[in-house]
Amino acid sequence: MEIRRITRMEAVKAAGHLFDDPPRQRATESFLADERHHLLIAYVDDVPAGMVTGVEMVHPDKGTEMFLYELGVDEPFRGQGVGRALVSALADLARKRDCYGMWVITGEDNAAALATYGHAGGVPEEEQVVLVWTFDQT
Repeated sequence: MEIRRITRMEAVKAAGHLFDDPPRQRATESFLADERHHLLIAYVDDVPAGMVTGVEMVHPDKGTEMFLYELGVDEPFRGQGVGRALVSALADLARKRDCYGMWVITGEDNAAALATYGHAGGVPEEEQVVLVWTFDQT
């Protein structure tokens, strides 16, 4: 397995099946153009097997932390350590970029994600609540 940091649109398109929905041209270009946005893709025999995205978040009194935005592993490659390797690679990148930590949100019933994040060193934060705002994008 080889993990590459992706900076080109062609690589994103070739790995489009790893995302929830097909990558959007303008959103992908914007994501790739921002040095604080990171896309890592794991390749097995040059086939895109999984991806992870991370976004550096900066706060005046805390510094910079990495938000693990999304992790996706193609069905044939699940259970082989691809997800764990991607999460670990993003954590390594976060350390290199002087982030003080990394965090992710997942459903409490998502056993696969919880196992992957736990095996990669993640620890559940107790007594936290996630609130969301959804905006119409017409």
